[in-house]
Amino acid sequence: MNGYVGKLLYVDLGSGEIRDEPLDPEMARTYVGGSGLAARLAYDIVGDLTDPLGPENPLMVMTGPLVGTAMPSAGRCSFCALAPLTGIWGESNTGGFIGPELRFTGYDGLVITGRSERPVMLAVVDGEASLVDGTGLWGLDAYETQDCARRILDEPRARVACIGKAGENGVKMAAVMNDHGRAAGRTGMGAVMGTKNLKAIALRGGEDVPLADPEGFALVVREILGDLEEDMVATALRMAGTAGYVDMALMYGDMPIGYFQRGEWEPASQLSGVRMAEEYQKRIRACYRCPIACGRETHAPEYDLERVDGPEYESVAALGSLLMVDDLEGVIYAGHLCNVYGIDTISTGCTIALACEMFDRGVLTLEDTGGLAIHYGDVEMIHRLIEMLVHRQGFGDILAEGSVALAERFGVPELAATVNRLEVPMHDPRAFSGMAVTYALSPRGACHMQGDMYGVDTGQGPAVELDIVPGNRFEDSEEKGRIAARQHAWRSLYNAWTLCQFQNPGVERLLRAVNTATGWDLRIDDLLVLGKRLVALKRVLNFKLGLRIEDDRLPGLLLHPLDEGGTEGHVPDVDALLAGAYDELGWDPRSGKPTRSTLDALDLGFVLE
Repeated sequence: MNGYVGKLLYVDLGSGEIRDEPLDPEMARTYVGGSGLAARLAYDIVGDLTDPLGPENPLMVMTGPLVGTAMPSAGRCSFCALAPLTGIWGESNTGGFIGPELRFTGYDGLVITGRSERPVMLAVVDGEASLVDGTGLWGLDAYETQDCARRILDEPRARVACIGKAGENGVKMAAVMNDHGRAAGRTGMGAVMGTKNLKAIALRGGEDVPLADPEGFALVVREILGDLEEDMVATALRMAGTAGYVDMALMYGDMPIGYFQRGEWEPASQLSGVRMAEEYQKRIRACYRCPIACGRETHAPEYDLERVDGPEYESVAALGSLLMVDDLEGVIYAGHLCNVYGIDTISTGCTIALACEMFDRGVLTLEDTGGLAIHYGDVEMIHRLIEMLVHRQGFGDILAEGSVALAERFGVPELAATVNRLEVPMHDPRAFSGMAVTYALSPRGACHMQGDMYGVDTGQGPAVELDIVPGNRFEDSEEKGRIAARQHAWRSLYNAWTLCQFQNPGVERLLRAVNTATGWDLRIDDLLVLGKRLVALKRVLNFKLGLRIEDDRLPGLLLHPLDEGGTEGHVPDVDALLAGAYDELGWDPRSGKPTRSTLDALDLGFVLE
């Protein structure tokens, strides 16, 4: 199988059984890889009675046909399962080196079921898989675990994915950490590992990924690398990291302030990536074969930290402007705590911001919080709440369940800034209307990586061959909804290849890269079909799990106009946008389900059974 190693590793933690299974070539071509292939495998395993924290919930680690090749920025992989935080399909994408290393061990993916009676580490070294006693790892933080796992295996160059205290304690937004501070952050995949008593996955191998046309593949890779020097977006990311977007985001009104309720706040400019680069940056870091190198390594001398991974834009906003904190060093330290304990910065920041709002409104009292006064702008309190949340101490035990659980417990569900129980990321749909479609239809809940319309409408890598073109960011037409749906399908395909979304070399070159890697004969017209198939598959899987069209909505906080700032008082017309998206995707506008004809056209007729 060119472009694939051709094997999946199945591990039952309950029985200890480990076995290889061949990867079906037809299934690989139909669902590609990454979260797409994982969703197809999950469809036959899970149902509405599957407990996300039960042993029957499969944890899948999946790569795609470009991962581990010379393709720039193809160093990612997906961690997938039913999500503890949301109860629906969960997928979390991470960079670093863990995805390529999985391929080098001789596998395209892992499917892990069951629950071990004691902590274990799954080790795959040179094609040999084993379960190693992980008792000595339990209780270690994410950084200590990575170092200790390598020592246990006597493999100093092994790549390790692991959980910290948050995953061990079943915190619903726990992340899977890898390659120092890289994270599969969203939806609670770390809690899935924790409930399985799976502390770590360690990988080391030396196999190559077979290519159908090595010379043709090398040629397109050289073309992509050659054009990167003139790519303004890539240059900006290399210079200031993703936090370099802060100033632009503030201008557009895209960066949330004060729990999505303020349009302007001048101190937010103190959080800029330019300032971080000038005052706190030690060096830049890159994922596997990535020439962009958007990662940052910083330091926080006030906290006696000589090395901190990050933070990137989402963390700066979620732990900074969202909480009305302009202390950049304090935000760096908050992000460090999240890395150490293995927890998603977006959900953490949103949940703490909700607590601030509830306390200010009098919904929460000192009696509820154990005597803690929780206010916006108190960075020391934020650090303390992260510690309490991770260890489920006192009021932190409530925070550990996420925003919806917190809001519902105190009778204010309307204050939860979530879609399908997943906290909204740091891009405001009032600034870019197309994001309303992205959030409402994302298969994992609110997610900016399922269709980055803020990127499309600012001209960052539009796919014009697929009719994904920049436009008026405030446009609320059905056509804008169709464009957002096409971008959703396109990024779903990215997450199956699986390719970093900062790498936008153009549709034609990506098509050549995939075809020369796999030997397929895909045409441009096939790409959106592939993407829409993956979107539809995850849609029917979520409907199988209980999702309904009524869940295609935005939280009320994001439907109130802001009187100041870059959104100019605009609120997206969600109904008009979704009408266009449903039409583009071939979904029934009354039920929200893909129609029978759509399922047949996408070769998904099996779900009708």
